[in-house]
Amino acid sequence: MKASVIEMFLVLLVTRIHSNKDVTKKLKRPRFTVPQINCDVKAGKIINPEFVVKCPAGCQDPKYHVYGTDVYASYSSVCGAAIHSGVLDNSGGKILVRKVAGQSGYKGSYANGVQSLSLPRWRESFVVSEGKPQKGVTYPSALTYSSTKSPAAKAGEPTKAYQKPPVPGTTAQPVTPLQLTGAMATEVTLTSLPKPSPSTGSTTSSLRPQPVGHRSWELDLWSTGSYASGHNGPRANPGEMDLWQPGSVLLDAGFVPKEELSTQSLEPVSQGDPNCKVDLSFLIDGSSSIGKRRFRIQKQFLADVAQTLDIGPGGPLMGVVQYGDNPAAQFSLRTHMNSRDLKTAIDKITQRGGLSNAGRAISYVTKNFFSKANGNRGGAPNVAVVIVDGWPTDKVEEASRLARESGINIFFITVEGATENEKQYVTEPNFSNKAVCRTNGFYSLNVQSWFSLRKTVQPLLKRVCDTDRLACSKTCWNSADIGFVIDGSSSVGTGNFRTVLQFVANISKEFEISETDTRVGAVQYTYEQRLEFGFDDYHTKSDILNAIKRVGYWSGGTSTGAAINYALEQLFKKSKPNKRKLMILITDGRSYDDVRIPAMVAHHKGVTTYAIGVAWAAQDELEVIATHPASDHSFFVDEFDNLYKFVPKVIQNICTEFNSQPRN
Repeated sequence: MKASVIEMFLVLLVTRIHSNKDVTKKLKRPRFTVPQINCDVKAGKIINPEFVVKCPAGCQDPKYHVYGTDVYASYSSVCGAAIHSGVLDNSGGKILVRKVAGQSGYKGSYANGVQSLSLPRWRESFVVSEGKPQKGVTYPSALTYSSTKSPAAKAGEPTKAYQKPPVPGTTAQPVTPLQLTGAMATEVTLTSLPKPSPSTGSTTSSLRPQPVGHRSWELDLWSTGSYASGHNGPRANPGEMDLWQPGSVLLDAGFVPKEELSTQSLEPVSQGDPNCKVDLSFLIDGSSSIGKRRFRIQKQFLADVAQTLDIGPGGPLMGVVQYGDNPAAQFSLRTHMNSRDLKTAIDKITQRGGLSNAGRAISYVTKNFFSKANGNRGGAPNVAVVIVDGWPTDKVEEASRLARESGINIFFITVEGATENEKQYVTEPNFSNKAVCRTNGFYSLNVQSWFSLRKTVQPLLKRVCDTDRLACSKTCWNSADIGFVIDGSSSVGTGNFRTVLQFVANISKEFEISETDTRVGAVQYTYEQRLEFGFDDYHTKSDILNAIKRVGYWSGGTSTGAAINYALEQLFKKSKPNKRKLMILITDGRSYDDVRIPAMVAHHKGVTTYAIGVAWAAQDELEVIATHPASDHSFFVDEFDNLYKFVPKVIQNICTEFNSQPRN
C-alpha cells in the first residue's frame, strides 16, 4: 500500500514538472506582434530606440508633416517619413525604425508623393527601412510613449517604462525609472556626458532618469542645447543640480512644439562620413580556384574596408555581391547602416564556388543592385569595386560599358594577375583597362599577392571617396546627347550664321565630351535638312569644336517643323537609352510649316527642347516648340550679336533641371 502511494506521488510530481517546463517554454518564447500606429504618430513620441511598427493606409496626406530627407527629425510623422523615403507606399505596411542622433539641420525635398519640410537643429532623428527584424534582436510588441496622452494610449495600447536598447541575442527587460529625491542625489555616482553649447533660450541644466544597471551611470547631467553637438562640458557638482525642466533641450532657435517637450536616453549613432557619401558595391570572387584560405583573406579585406569607412545614412553605404558561375547579392545598400553590423554580415559570407564570371556579375549589378528598392540614394555616386583572382573566365568589356553608361564607377582590383606564360589562357587580354572609366591607373589596382591585399585598403578608399574624380558618375556635364538644330535660311546671312556657330561651340565646350559621356550632334535646315554630324561621329571636345567650325552656310527657306522631325529620325533615334536627350533649336523667323505636331512628338519621345529665337523669330512659336514650362526652355534675343549673353542662362537651366531629378 505504501509503495503504491509513493508511486502515485512520483507520477504526479513528474507530470507537474513537465507541465512547468511547457509553461516555461511558452514564457520564454513570447509571440511577437507588430504594434500598429496611426499616421499622425511622431517618432519623438516613442521612446524605444529601435522598433518595428505597422502603418495604416492613407499616410501620404500632406497634413502628416515630415521634416528632412533620408534622415528625419523626430518631430516627423513616422509613416509619412516611410512613404517619403520609398520604403512604403500609400497602402501602408511594416517598417523598421531606428533612432539616431540629432542633426544641425534638415533639408526638405519632394519624393514619392510626399513633400518633406526643412527644419533647423533638432535634438533627435530617425531612419526608416523595410520591416524585416534583424536576427537575434527582440523588438517590443508594445511601444513605450513619452506620455500617457499618446495616440496609441487613446486607442487602448498599454504604455511601458523606458527599456534599455536590447543587446543582440537577448530580450530587452522593462525597468522602472529611478525616483529622484534630494536625499538620493548626494549618494549616486555622477558621470559627465558630452554636453552641447547652451542655447540662447535657456541656461538651466536638466536631470534625466536612467534605467537601473545602465553601465556606471545612475544619473546624467545634460545641459541645454543640441544633444548632437558633442562638446564636452565640466564635471557636474552634486550640490548644484537643478531638476530637469521639460522643454529645456530642443532647438537652438525657433518654435518648440508643445508635444515634443520630452527627453530620452539615447546614445548617438553615427550618420556616416559626409565627406565620403557614395553608394558602394563590392563584387567579390567566390570561384573554386580562389580556395578557402584566399577567400578568407578577401573577407578580411572587406571587414577592414567596413572598419575604415564610417558607414551610415549620411555617408557611405556598402553592399556585397559574390560571383562564381552566377552572381548573388549577399546584402544590399539598405541592409546595414553602421560599420559594426556590416562587419558581422561579412563574417557570415560563405564561398559559392564555380567559375570566375566577373562580366556576368557586372551586368547583374547594373540591372539590379543600384535600384531604389535596394537603397540607391540617387544623389550619391555609384561605385562598384570588382575583385578578381588572376583573370575573369568571361568577358567584361561590354558589361562594363553598359555599367559606365548607367553612371557606375567601376574599380578593378586584380590579385596575382597572369604571368607571361599564363596570358595565353586569359579570355580577354587587357580586361582591366577595358572595364574602367579611365585608363590612367586611377580605377585599376594590381596586387602581387593575396597577402598584400590589406595594403590596398587606404589607397582604394582614398580614390573611392574622392567624388570629384569619379568620372563615371552622372552629372549635368556628362550625361546627355545634345542635338543642335540650326536655321540656315537666307534671312540669317553668312556673318550671322558664323555667330550662331560660335554660340553652338560656346555651349558645347561646357560639357564633358566622350563616347561614354556627353555626345553632340548637329542638323542644319532650310526648306530641306541635312545632318552635319551625328552623336557617334566625334568623341573628343576638340573634334566637336572643329566639326562645328567646318559647318557651311546653306541658305534657303525656313521649315522648322520638318527640321524637328528630321532631327528626331536622323539624330535622336540613335541616342542611347540612358542619356538625357536635349534638342537646342536656333531660328531667326517664323516657320513656313506647322511646328505643333513635330514639337508634341519630340516631347512624347522624351526629348527636352530648348527654342532660341533671334530677330524676327515668332515668340508664340518658340513657346510651342519648347518643353513645358516654356519660361525655362524658350529664349528670345533681338540681335545675333547678343546671342552669347544667353549661353550661361541656357547652361544654368539645363543643369537646374538635371539636378532636380535623381542622378543615378
